Amino acid sequence: MPRTPPYPEIVADLGALLGLSRPAGQCFAAIWRAARPPCADDLTAGLGLSRSNVSTALKELRDWGLIARARAPGDRKDYFTAPADPGELGRRLLSGRQRRASAPALDRLLAAEGETGDVRIAALHAALATISERMEALAALDTADLASRFLSGADAKPADGRSAGKKKKKKRKT
Repeated sequence: MPRTPPYPEIVADLGALLGLSRPAGQCFAAIWRAARPPCADDLTAGLGLSRSNVSTALKELRDWGLIARARAPGDRKDYFTAPADPGELGRRLLSGRQRRASAPALDRLLAAEGETGDVRIAALHAALATISERMEALAALDTADLASRFLSGADAKPADGRSAGKKKKKKRKT
């Protein structure tokens, strides 16, 4: 069997950090890098995955909003495309992660808070709710705004105008 290029494996590992299955990460990498949209048979042959793994992964990727189906005229096969813009992918991943992980965890914390009245659970719920609200706000940004906030690298500065990584000097007592 031919060796799979490392790129699908790298994306599969990154996808696992975000909650995607390994086959979904591999399929996404192959779709995103493809010169022309692949069909499920192309993914099966190219990645060495079973047809059922590929079908399940494609459904998962569609549920996350990371891929879309396309049809060629006169062809009954579904071909798959992914947005080329990394900022758009980041926005969709944030939204999907929020929907699949953060929201259910917050619901469970809220229920536990109501049942027990534990102030620590209430504090944890409040902290995670704030993080969740920020994630939702980021996911709602258009890709240009998201990119300007996060993908610009060293140009980004904190709100107080200092360069990132520099600490405020302490005054010495004399």
